[in-house]
Amino acid sequence: MKLKLLGLPLLVLLFSVNVQAQFQDPNGGDLERGVLPQKWMTGGPRCMEVPEWQVHEYNPDLYILRQSGCTDAEMPFLYLFFGKDRGLLWDTGSRNGNLAPAFQRVVHNWLERNHRTNITVIVMHSHSHEDHTFGDSALQALNDPAIPILFVPAKIPDTQSFFHIASWPNDLGRVDLGGRELNIVPLPGHDIVSTALYDRRTGILLTGDSLYPGRLYVRDFPAFKASTERLITFIEGKPVAHILGNHIEQSRTPFVDYPIGSIYHPNEHVLDLTFGTLLELDDALKSMNGAPHRMAMRDFTIWPLSPNDNGLGTKMEEIYKQTQEQQLRNKWNQPD
Repeated sequence: MKLKLLGLPLLVLLFSVNVQAQFQDPNGGDLERGVLPQKWMTGGPRCMEVPEWQVHEYNPDLYILRQSGCTDAEMPFLYLFFGKDRGLLWDTGSRNGNLAPAFQRVVHNWLERNHRTNITVIVMHSHSHEDHTFGDSALQALNDPAIPILFVPAKIPDTQSFFHIASWPNDLGRVDLGGRELNIVPLPGHDIVSTALYDRRTGILLTGDSLYPGRLYVRDFPAFKASTERLITFIEGKPVAHILGNHIEQSRTPFVDYPIGSIYHPNEHVLDLTFGTLLELDDALKSMNGAPHRMAMRDFTIWPLSPNDNGLGTKMEEIYKQTQEQQLRNKWNQPD
């Protein structure tokens, strides 16, 4: 009865819109499967027990590294992809991360597993903020014959040139790691050189600081809105297994985030979001009708900033200071 009410032309239209990014069976087509952890380490409750980096194997050719809150409250996520010919590291972490030893261990273990002696790794960035670039100098100075580094500075000309982006930010970039093509999508708004990355082998979309479970700081609202629309246009018709950002600042309780400066996140929100979350962000931005304002959604908060203000405001700085004083004082045994 419902089919007759809909009418065949409308039914065909609905299927033509939605089926493009789906598969004919529930087994994921030719996407490479992987697993995300049930929960991530943050910065506690006892920092003596927490390593500087948590390393998670999504699958044998993709690793996710998370910096401990015991080293820095930003707790960024890094992503390390391997192809047949090259690897690619997305970001280098925040202050006090000491990334090089953990990075070397993962790459050397991958080489041993694959009976290889060396692999060149491209180092690129989601954007230019220091909580994603602090490890640059250590990796640039890395003198490891097994891991030659191809470093791409977090600057528009370098990113545009290396990934063959004809016109920034309207065109796409790409890089082939050897049987693994990654698409680079310019995504200015949070930062002038923000990017997204889409991995065709896993269906994973990396969105950096432009979409994650937390506070989405928007420096350039028109650019951010246009970037979100451009990303949706790019991803339409492509399978999306996970949307993964670079932070978690949200708790599992809807609409509730952690105070800025928190190093410990009990009951933390999951990392992965969905294509539906991206559409929700787009709808929220459009609803502002060109008048940016703070808007708390279930899994993230849109947080516009003044283009001429490099800080987050006096109130946020006070909260950061108070939170840090309390949690760092208790870093060896955080209260539940």
